[in-house]
Amino acid sequence: MSSKKIDIRSLKKNELIKFLNDFNYEPYRAQQILSRVNSQQIDSFEKITNIPKDLIQLLDENFFLSNTLIHQFQKSSDLTFKFSIKLHDNLIIEAVLIPTEKRITACVSSQVGCSLDCNFCATSRLKRIRNLESYEIYDQIMLLNNESLKSFSKPISNIVFMGMGEPLLNYNNVIDSIDLITGNQGLGISKKKITLSTSGIYKMIKKMADDNVKFNLAISLHSAIEQTRNQIMPFSKSFPLEKLIDSLEYWYLKTKIKITFEYLVWKDINDDFKHINALVKICKRIPSKVNLIEYNSIGDERFISADQIWIDNYVNSLYENNIQVSVRRSRGKDIDAACGQLANKH
Repeated sequence: MSSKKIDIRSLKKNELIKFLNDFNYEPYRAQQILSRVNSQQIDSFEKITNIPKDLIQLLDENFFLSNTLIHQFQKSSDLTFKFSIKLHDNLIIEAVLIPTEKRITACVSSQVGCSLDCNFCATSRLKRIRNLESYEIYDQIMLLNNESLKSFSKPISNIVFMGMGEPLLNYNNVIDSIDLITGNQGLGISKKKITLSTSGIYKMIKKMADDNVKFNLAISLHSAIEQTRNQIMPFSKSFPLEKLIDSLEYWYLKTKIKITFEYLVWKDINDDFKHINALVKICKRIPSKVNLIEYNSIGDERFISADQIWIDNYVNSLYENNIQVSVRRSRGKDIDAACGQLANKH
C-alpha cells in the first residue's frame, strides 16, 4: 500500500500496466481502467464495473480520482459562453465556447495563469501558478463539448489553444491532451481542426516540426520589428525575432502547414507603414496568412485600438502583396471572454 496516494489519471498507460503487473494483473486491465476514468467523470473506483473487487480495493488504496468541474459560467449577448473551471486543487482556469453558423469553437487554457508578460494581455497579470496536466486539458474540452451539446445541439468542431497560458511551455501535456481528445476515447476530432497559438518559443516550434504534429500553428506576433515587439512583449528579448522566423521557415519546410500570424494594431505603437512593410516582408518569407484582431481593452492606457484607416492600410498592403488577410471581430467582450481578457474575473 502506498503511503501517499497519487492521481491515477497522471499515469501513462505503460506506467499503470507496470503497476498492475507487480500485483499479477493482466495488462488489459490498464486499458479498462483508463478508458473509464478518461471517458466518464467518475468519482469512485467502485463505478468501474468491469474489474474485480480486489482490483478496485487496490486502486483505492494507492490512487485517487481527480475531477474537473464547471464552477461558474457567463453568457454573452452574442451567445459566447465563458466558463470558470475548478481543478481538483481548487485552482481556477477559464475557457470559452464560441458558436458561429459554420462551427463551434472551444478556446482552451494550458496553464493556470501564464508564464509570459505580454503587456496588453490580462492573463499575464495572473502569473503562472502551474501547468495543466494533460487530462485536465482533456477534461476542459470534454466539459465544453457537453455544454455545446446542451446549448446548441452540436458538438464542438474546432479547438484553439488560445486561452490562459503559453502552450509551448507546457509542451508534453498539451501534445498528450491533443492525442487524447483526437483518439477513440475523446471526440475523434481531426487534428486539422486544432490550432495551437504561441507567442513564439522558437525551439519548441522546431520540436513540433520534428515531432510531425498535424495541427495548425498560430503566432501571436503584433509587430515584425524587434524593438517594438520587445516593448509590448518583454519576454521576447530572450526569443529574438530572427530566430522565431527561422523556426517558422523550418516548420513549413517539415510540415507544409501554412502559419497564421495573429496581429493587433494599436494607436502610436504599430499604426504606420514602417510596421506594415515589416509584416509584409516576413509574410513573403513564409507561406502564411494574417488575422488582424480587434483589441479588447484591459484598462491599460498605453494600448488603444488604432484608427480604422490603419486597419484598412494593413489590409490593402497585405492584399496587394497577395497575402491572405482577415479582420477578426471579437466575441464575448461584454463578459470579458474575448482575446486577451481571460483573468478569472467573475
